[in-house]
Amino acid sequence: MSIINNATKHFKDKLANGLEWVEVPEWNSKVWFRPSANLKETEAVVKLHQSGQVMEALATVLIMRALDEDGNKLFKSADKFELMSSVDPEVVIRIASHIMNAEPTVDDIAKN
Repeated sequence: MSIINNATKHFKDKLANGLEWVEVPEWNSKVWFRPSANLKETEAVVKLHQSGQVMEALATVLIMRALDEDGNKLFKSADKFELMSSVDPEVVIRIASHIMNAEPTVDDIAKN
């Protein structure tokens, strides 16, 4: 088996470990998510954060990673405006931070 096959199998196995969740009492719900994101998703969030668009980066995390218990996305790209203008920012920050803290940071990766 080639190294790329080993690498992709590892990531598939990691994603197959099931969903994690965070309790969101303000929404009378749980938000589920996979414990990792691919590089393309991570890059989009990092770019927004580095350009000073921190709140948009957090909303993007929810759009890309927030799931229901069956693994279906909770938000669409079209929901970004409402997430950023009509949803309690403290709740968005708490959920997105929980999701992002479930995986290594860019700084952690850079140290390796």
